[in-house]
Amino acid sequence: MDSLKAGNPSVHTTCPYCGVGCGVVASPDTRQPVAGDAEHPANQGRLCVKGASLHETTGHEGRLLFPVIRGHRAGWDKAIEEVAKAIRSSMDAYGPESVAFYLSGQLLTEDYYVANKLAKGFIRTPNVDTNSRLCMSSAVAAHKRAFGADVVPGCYEDLELADLLVLAGSNAAWAHPVLYQRMKTAAREGRRVVVIDPRRTATSELADLHLPLRPGTDTVLFNGLLGWLADGDGLDQAYIDHHCQGFGEALASARAAAPDVASVAKQCDLPRQDVETFYRWFTSTPRTVTAFSQGINQSVAGTDKGNAIINCHLATGRVGKPGAGPFSLTGQPNAMGGREVGGLANTLAAHMDYDSPDSRSKVAGFWGTSSVADGPGLKAVDMFEAVHRGDIRVLWIMGTNPAVSLPDSTRVREALALCPTVIVSDCVSQTDTTAHADILLPAAGWGEKDGTVTNSERRISRQRSFLPLPAEVKPDWWIVSSVAGKLGFAEAFDYDRPADIFREHAALSAHENGGERIFNLAGLAGLTDTGYDALEPVQWPVLSGAGATGSSRLFTDGRFVTDDHRARFVAINTILPEQKACDGYPMVVNTGRIRDQWHTMTRTASAPRLLAHRSEPFIEVHPHDMARLKLLEGHLGRLTLKNDHFVGRVRSSGEQRPGEVFIPIHWNRQFASSAVATVLTESVTDPVSGQPEAKHGRASLTPFRASWHGRLLVRRNRPRRWLADYWCHVPLHHCDSWWIAGGQPVQWQGAVSDWLGGAAHVVMADPAQGCFRAARIINGQLEAVLMVDHDPARIPKAGWLDDCFSEPELSESSRRTLLAARDVDVEDPGAIICSCFQVGERQIGAAIADGVESVQGLGDLLRCGTNCGSCIPELRNLIDGSVGERV
Repeated sequence: MDSLKAGNPSVHTTCPYCGVGCGVVASPDTRQPVAGDAEHPANQGRLCVKGASLHETTGHEGRLLFPVIRGHRAGWDKAIEEVAKAIRSSMDAYGPESVAFYLSGQLLTEDYYVANKLAKGFIRTPNVDTNSRLCMSSAVAAHKRAFGADVVPGCYEDLELADLLVLAGSNAAWAHPVLYQRMKTAAREGRRVVVIDPRRTATSELADLHLPLRPGTDTVLFNGLLGWLADGDGLDQAYIDHHCQGFGEALASARAAAPDVASVAKQCDLPRQDVETFYRWFTSTPRTVTAFSQGINQSVAGTDKGNAIINCHLATGRVGKPGAGPFSLTGQPNAMGGREVGGLANTLAAHMDYDSPDSRSKVAGFWGTSSVADGPGLKAVDMFEAVHRGDIRVLWIMGTNPAVSLPDSTRVREALALCPTVIVSDCVSQTDTTAHADILLPAAGWGEKDGTVTNSERRISRQRSFLPLPAEVKPDWWIVSSVAGKLGFAEAFDYDRPADIFREHAALSAHENGGERIFNLAGLAGLTDTGYDALEPVQWPVLSGAGATGSSRLFTDGRFVTDDHRARFVAINTILPEQKACDGYPMVVNTGRIRDQWHTMTRTASAPRLLAHRSEPFIEVHPHDMARLKLLEGHLGRLTLKNDHFVGRVRSSGEQRPGEVFIPIHWNRQFASSAVATVLTESVTDPVSGQPEAKHGRASLTPFRASWHGRLLVRRNRPRRWLADYWCHVPLHHCDSWWIAGGQPVQWQGAVSDWLGGAAHVVMADPAQGCFRAARIINGQLEAVLMVDHDPARIPKAGWLDDCFSEPELSESSRRTLLAARDVDVEDPGAIICSCFQVGERQIGAAIADGVESVQGLGDLLRCGTNCGSCIPELRNLIDGSVGERV
């Protein structure tokens, strides 16, 4: 903020997307693109395409700009009064546990701290959980079982120093692209990469060995590795003896579950030779990092999978050493910050647990309250089930969209509809969740927020505001503090600025902490406002007397935060998750992120170039299943579970295992007719962490029978008068557009006015080919265009037409080629491969045909692959495919 007051046009802040925690340089002039912060240690100037598009997502269109109470605009005084009244009434009638908070890794640490303090310390409800439960809680539980604390012991530099990099359940090329580029840049002679993933993802392009194991068998693979290490003199026995306990039991369980390589290969459905290669490399490579993410965590056995990995690192003494250690890659920008302040239902603040001696009294004494909640509280899935049955009557949701992201989302929406009072704090006005809100509170968005976040390597970074708050929008910490004041707790929530909250958070981390809690920010507890504003990225712990100097690696001395300072091996009794595919629902459904979208796309969908790479929901299917089920590439398919459906564009993919499909998690009911992935994932959770299974759903797969496919483009903010069996909204730069399809034939000449918003002025119809195109022009400006065909592959791209909507008056040449949907004098670039520079498949193909034979050559000519690098695997595939055709 001070830099803005001084007239400095640029502000150093932090990206709000994944857990990499990239530094960003932004300008109050949002016409100026953001840049990567070359001085930030996480990204060193790099940004992925999502980060590079942040300036395109800061407008007020679609924003929630004022409080709304039961459908009516209200002032802040009334809104705060209504929230406090609902909470107080529920507490008086049903007890404090009838109130629940559902928080988000999108909140800043200061926001999280205040919400947790109010809920657990003053309302005294233990029912506080976070959407981090859906992505990180199994890793948290594994770390706590092994190390005694929720601690990632390594740092990003270890990913570069490792001589063997194992990526387990991590498509880093798409989910953590900046870290992936750091890994890729660190390639050198002798460095090996193993990718463990049922799918051959973009990350596999980096792999020396890809292990496409059967879903759910990760514990078998790593149990087998533990036995191999013991049999092949691969153990660090001195480290085990001096720094660990429980090895004998863990090894016995491993041998029982995975007695030999042949058994592992059979259970995992892998070639024996590949399993042996992985085991030999791991055994012989002291500098090994195993980085794991959602493919490990989002499982009914996610905690066991994490501990099976950690067991192998403890057995070899590879923890907390340069280039060696287990490394959990966090999904959200502040999932770790939320855990620091007690955002999970089973924790208190400052890494204290309900069951730790004197923790409740320590926290209560520090906060000046007589007691804190009796806990632990309900975890996310159980929390919404309690809402459904009426045990929770007031639910406050902050910065997240559970009606899309939680499993069995149909039941979640039922729960929200049944809840007497749903409060939603958000910056977006229309989401699947805000549709159920009784009280809507307009919260600050990225660019307006001021506070801190903590990334995957425990690095605390400042998120600095560089945009003014809209008139009636408030920061989350202010909203919560105001409600606390109305409830009678004003003295405990008397904050003037985020720095006040951060100092209190840091002081609590050091409160009565004699070293039993490794999370400690004592060295930051005395920051002045100026020091807080200028805080440089720092890794915790930050101890007293260390200034703002943090700690890159932990447990370097082999001392852990358990009672006896020894790490714990965990015996993993490998019981495979129930194979949920069955005769009625024979396909295994895997869900996950795609390259250019984020969570439920409420932010990223407002940047049109982020929809260029994948503009529709899709279903990736193995070619054998395509033929067996009579599915057509580029047509629509339907996945069905009970009464719920997911409809998406079918993509043939040899990278899938037969009998399995992949679908993206991002689309919601605001952007597609039937594309919420979580209707196909059931409320089955890990018994230790409470994290739901998201990688092993079940469904039947059939063609979506459409008699016609189409693309509709209209000038923005025009009323919708049409109906379609399938639709997907794709915002473009200058207009709105939809992919559409229908099962019943349409007489287009008679119906076209409903689609275009009035009579068509230009029409082209070819009934024999099933082709119809029409456009409406008002006062010389393009108003709407409809393109229909039996074959979706024949529908033209929309980019040129989008530009036509920006013309004050259509040129004669544009009018002539309007229904061709392109400038006939300019080559069609084809499907977009590089989102950063909008480079299409046909442009790349032409360059390859002209003799370009390398990714670098394509970058030199077309710039593709030269920014974030996320498209490099696809570029390489195009090159390899062209070479194969020539051969």
